[in-house]
Amino acid sequence: MINKYQASIYVTLRNSVLDPAGVAVESGLKQLGYESIEQVRIGKYIELSLSAANENMAREQLNQICDQLLANPVIENYRFELLEMSAQLGVKP
Repeated sequence: MINKYQASIYVTLRNSVLDPAGVAVESGLKQLGYESIEQVRIGKYIELSLSAANENMAREQLNQICDQLLANPVIENYRFELLEMSAQLGVKP
């Protein structure tokens, strides 16, 4: 049986990589008077729907997708949250 999943993927620069967009936003916030802001990091948020036989296979597929296309493993980290769509609807798979 094939299950449907919804993935929320977060891609961010590694802490060791300078984030010019984050620095610009941080500077802008401070200019607007938000002096309590200490650091801003900018990233990407991606929603993806997929089908897989089980959650482990869905996670494996997502790791491959992130490693091969969505994230640059040299400068970025990623994490994802996975939700089985039938579970969200209250239906047992």
